[in-house]
Amino acid sequence: MAHTAPRTLIRTSARTARPRRTGRRHPLVATAMVLPLAALLVYAFGGWEAVVTQASSVGVMLGR
Repeated sequence: MAHTAPRTLIRTSARTARPRRTGRRHPLVATAMVLPLAALLVYAFGGWEAVVTQASSVGVMLGR
């Protein structure tokens, strides 16, 4: 059991040594990531009519 701790520490430090990317994604990349989910939600919840109805309801509630 005592021999496993040093190997675990080596593996853990190797994982955290990778540089992490910080910053923002390009807007087109973000759009490409979101579109499949958006299409699935539009299909699942009744199409564009439901989206327009909800958006207009929110607009009325906000006073527009």
